Amino acid sequence: MNDAKFRDLISGHRRGVASSLLRGGLSLLSVPYRAGVFLRNKSFDLGLRRVSRAEAPVISVGNVTAGGTGKTPFVAYLANWFRERGAKVVLLSRGYRALEGEVNDEKLVLDQQCPGVAHLQNPDRVRSAEAACRDHSAEVIILDDGFQHRRLHRDLNIVLIDALNPWGYGHLLPRGLMREPLSALRRADVVVMTRADQCSSDQRRHLVAELKNAGVRQWVEVAFAPTQFINGNAKTCDINTFESQTVAAFCGIGNPSGFRKTLKDVGYEPAFFEVFPDHHHYTTQDLETLTQHPIADSVQILLTTQKDLVKLQADDVRDIPIWAVEIGVRVLEGKDILDRRLQQIDSRRSSIEHLQDS
Repeated sequence: MNDAKFRDLISGHRRGVASSLLRGGLSLLSVPYRAGVFLRNKSFDLGLRRVSRAEAPVISVGNVTAGGTGKTPFVAYLANWFRERGAKVVLLSRGYRALEGEVNDEKLVLDQQCPGVAHLQNPDRVRSAEAACRDHSAEVIILDDGFQHRRLHRDLNIVLIDALNPWGYGHLLPRGLMREPLSALRRADVVVMTRADQCSSDQRRHLVAELKNAGVRQWVEVAFAPTQFINGNAKTCDINTFESQTVAAFCGIGNPSGFRKTLKDVGYEPAFFEVFPDHHHYTTQDLETLTQHPIADSVQILLTTQKDLVKLQADDVRDIPIWAVEIGVRVLEGKDILDRRLQQIDSRRSSIEHLQDS
């Protein structure tokens, strides 16, 4: 079952006896998963598991659902915030779904958006943090997708919540997309509501009420704003360049509906929209299927995400150019909250640097 069909199932959109039975089976599987999450967290809460502290301040960026909250552009925003202040930033990630001997799509995108920032990929983030300080003289470490990785102490715990689907259809894995119960938000220092510009005022009010009920008293709201188009040769153009042309779109990301809405918000209505699995590794055959769509002959431009672009081995498909939307972060509400937290980390790293120099 591919990602799109799985989401249709767990969201309840798929009807019928068979789908109901499948959801019931997934609910049963969620019981041991919940128990495992509870026991693991309890072992850290009680000090039964060792937590390692890095020599540099650590910022964790994570979520309570599986995929699709916009961690990559937000990590780039944080890395560039510190880089502009002269800090040596190192990014740590697990390297999720990277092919053997290669790096994953997130690293390739972050290399483009944060030039000169070292990025270490290793499932053992404790060892990565040691290497970041030893080999790269890290002054600030940003831990990508680190909320559940509790072995490494963090000085700032940031959790991203997607305003369009905040709680992963309301169930823990595998019945839904929740990695942890809502109560886990108590571990967060800052909650960031992403795609806040794409939800209605009623949806926002309801989400804010849920955050407050979960014990969250301060939150930040951000939007992912398209900044320009970029192609495989790193050529860029204005976001309105193709508005008079017929476009189609494709992606293999955790939240394809968010990408589709982003295109619509900047004036693009794709003639067709093809969804591949999250973190999909494209083959020539995959790209050829795009040209076999019944209305592909009328398409002049193919649009995708930057995460997908970095994995493509082609700049076009049968002479149809491929361009990706480059995304930036725009803080809508709570910039003072976020800046204050980041400035505290910046002051801490400056104090450490001063002590080392003396």
